[in-house]
Amino acid sequence: QVQLVESGGGLVQAGGSLSLSCAASARTFSSYPMGWFRQAPGKEREFVSTISSSGGNTYYADSVRGRFTISRDNAKNTVYLQMNSLKPEDTATYYCATRRRYGDISNIDSYEYWGQGTQVTVSS
Repeated sequence: QVQLVESGGGLVQAGGSLSLSCAASARTFSSYPMGWFRQAPGKEREFVSTISSSGGNTYYADSVRGRFTISRDNAKNTVYLQMNSLKPEDTATYYCATRRRYGDISNIDSYEYWGQGTQVTVSS
């Protein structure tokens, strides 16, 4: 069992930046690939980004590539999502999750343990 707690959400104007954090309870955190998803009201949860267990490989949804950066600090059991040039359409609840070793890295079914989410609101 892995417990994940997201933080760092808030209200920001369009063009601004936010940095999200996801702290994990697992002592084996460094063995888990991790990901970020988001869910806007009335919409399905969608893939944002993922990072390998070592942090050496990352992947982004087209909608955030070039604006968001995922990273991790295995010594702190934490994964981050730096969000720049935010747009109103980035408004959503953001979730981190552990990724299974196999499966489509952008598919929600490839993710196992989830946090409770942190709200990000971007005003126009």
